[in-house]
Amino acid sequence: MSGSGKSTIAIELEKQLYSKGYHCYLLDGDNVRAGLNRNLGFSDEDRSENIRRISEMSKLFVDAGVICINAFVSPTKEIRQMAKDIIGENDFIEIYVNTPLEVCEARDVKGLYQKARAGEIKNFTGIDAPYEAPDTPEIELKTVDQSIESACKLIIKHLLN
Repeated sequence: MSGSGKSTIAIELEKQLYSKGYHCYLLDGDNVRAGLNRNLGFSDEDRSENIRRISEMSKLFVDAGVICINAFVSPTKEIRQMAKDIIGENDFIEIYVNTPLEVCEARDVKGLYQKARAGEIKNFTGIDAPYEAPDTPEIELKTVDQSIESACKLIIKHLLN
């Protein structure tokens, strides 16, 4: 969810992978929704289309030999399965950044939760739009008890195996 720490972890992961000589690229809501997906809102259909486009783009990066790191709110199991189907099971690693809603709200530097609770933002994941936690992610990060560095170490260990 928003404020879970997914972008912070992804930025650090990209830095660490790059320093080890790996070619990688980070896609997140800021760089995708400002350009490629700027015409999409937050309805169920638009969320699905957002992830579909991201998945197609990620597949192109993977085909070019680039590690594509995605940091997105992917609120349903169906949307995540669609992404996995597009990218390919062997190239898709599901990482669940498991952070309680109250912690996400406390970290909310953009004020999005406050606006959602005030009714200014509709279809906000965790407030008036549902979030379905993954059943069996390859990696689960509990950001309340885990540092950014230890989260990245866990991901890199998984990648290298």
